Amino acid sequence: MNLANKLTIFRIILVPFMVIIPFLGIQGELLGIPITYWIIDAVFILASITDKLDGYIARNKNQITTFGKFLDPLADKILVLAAMIMLVEMNKLPAWIPIIVLAREFMVSGYRLVAVEKGGKVIAASKWGKLKTVTQMIAIILAFLDLNAFGACFMGTLEGGDFVLNLIVTVMMIIQTIATVFSGIDYMKGSIQFLK
Repeated sequence: MNLANKLTIFRIILVPFMVIIPFLGIQGELLGIPITYWIIDAVFILASITDKLDGYIARNKNQITTFGKFLDPLADKILVLAAMIMLVEMNKLPAWIPIIVLAREFMVSGYRLVAVEKGGKVIAASKWGKLKTVTQMIAIILAFLDLNAFGACFMGTLEGGDFVLNLIVTVMMIIQTIATVFSGIDYMKGSIQFLK
């Protein structure tokens, strides 16, 4: 097994660690934010870095494998959806956001399965897909550090740094959701000819 695939597997292994952290009863705060949230964030950031790193290594070291093509996007989905579900459970994110992300991923994955079976090509990520990925990662990283619920900045109850952080998280989550929808539409438009 090559290094790129090991990093992908490592990313999947990090997910249960990230999910278990809130149950460890870690006490204390740093800058007014629970240490637990900082640790979850650190694990998520580490996993996100391995995502970029394994792709870079696979392309530049000629380590692209069928196993990697299958597992890498799956690892990304597991990581992002696990983080979003944790944020829903922490009352920091409304459930409709991960539901939209999940629906898009099911559609794209369904097409990919058919494409592989029928010898079709995998459609490259569009500008919407790239925007989705960037805003998604920023939104999730900051959401774990935000002590307020999604959209609290619009209620007029937050001030200063709390207001700014919540506004950034809320706007980024909205942008990533819009980009998720449009990237899914782009993907399905590109696959219509093949599906016909």
